[in-house]
Amino acid sequence: MKTLLCALLCVLGASAILAAQPPATKMPAKTADQSEAVKGSNAFAVDLYHQLGAKPGNLFFSPESISTAFAMTYAGARGQTAAEMQKVFHFTLPPDRLHPAMGALLAGMNAPHQGYALSVADALWAEQDEHFFPAYLKLVETNYRAGFHAVDFKSAPESVRATINQWVEKQTNDKIQNLLGPGTVTPLTRLILTNAIYFKGNWAAGFDKDQTKDEEFHLSAAQTVKTPLMHRTDGYRYYDGGTFQALELPYAGNELSMVVLLPKEIGGLPAIEKSLTSTAANAWLEKLKFEDKVILTLPRFKTPQQFELKDTLGKMGMAQAFSNTADFSGMDGKPDLFISAAIHKAYIDVNEEGTEAAAATGVVMRQALARAPMPESPPIVFTADHPFLFLIRENASGAILFMGRVTDPAK
Repeated sequence: MKTLLCALLCVLGASAILAAQPPATKMPAKTADQSEAVKGSNAFAVDLYHQLGAKPGNLFFSPESISTAFAMTYAGARGQTAAEMQKVFHFTLPPDRLHPAMGALLAGMNAPHQGYALSVADALWAEQDEHFFPAYLKLVETNYRAGFHAVDFKSAPESVRATINQWVEKQTNDKIQNLLGPGTVTPLTRLILTNAIYFKGNWAAGFDKDQTKDEEFHLSAAQTVKTPLMHRTDGYRYYDGGTFQALELPYAGNELSMVVLLPKEIGGLPAIEKSLTSTAANAWLEKLKFEDKVILTLPRFKTPQQFELKDTLGKMGMAQAFSNTADFSGMDGKPDLFISAAIHKAYIDVNEEGTEAAAATGVVMRQALARAPMPESPPIVFTADHPFLFLIRENASGAILFMGRVTDPAK
């Protein structure tokens, strides 16, 4: 009897810009395989948004986190289990090209950056008495830089759980605590994979706190709530989509940015969501162009989230991975592991200085028993005082690291 658990976390945080930081290292051009991996990850991001967005309220998650966690798990999947995971996560490259491509993208995140920090940390926690294929362990270590830790799940599961939770807390600056709750690590656990992405940075141009005022945010045409709204007039990349406006807010270093998709009508968010596809999103982002004067209003908001992804991913098409017939024999030669839980926690705090966010994903597996100046013109007004959609992306690759919506910034 065995249990395997894989956990992945992503973090985004706000900090002062360090003037002493070295100049940003020029990122190497993305290869065709890396671009294809990003394309697949972004397609999954939109698919998952539609699934999670079916429930009302604020929404925030990290598709990059979830994709990476399941990519490491996918490396050990075989047969129909692998085919279903491949389809759901849009893993269009063959495995011998997918994992190096994703590894190269993660390595790029670990490169030196100017004005902000972005790093990736991985670890593999394996039962000390269990035999996993050296080829599988090497694949995860080589491509995902997962440090190997031999642990005693059989005799001390709670101690191991505490150790892993402490690792998670350290990587996420204490924003994600108790990722592995009581009972998730048992004597049957055989393997846990963890991946942490950490981002810490300010806006390239911050908001003046003295300009922030408690004002009305329209939850609907008939209902409002008082919440702090930030104000700034500056040049931004902007696109008028007819029924919506898109605005890009760069972070320090201009390598990452937040893109806000704001419906022009107070109740227009569902229409944007309905038209949202990965192809449409790419087209909208490509149409962003610099406007030298935008009067911007954006709420401060904090959004904690937690999801059980097992049923969601099952509905999306990878049912076998969660059943007794799952085949993850690429890990240890035995087709008796299946995913029993997939939990995602996320948190984001957007304020005048920048953004702080954290996301964590846990994939629990057990034996089959059980993301040039323009001429002067009238200013563009971008007033996000009603529900909107947003994403945080790496500009060079286009990868969506985080994604969500704000329907009530007061919650």
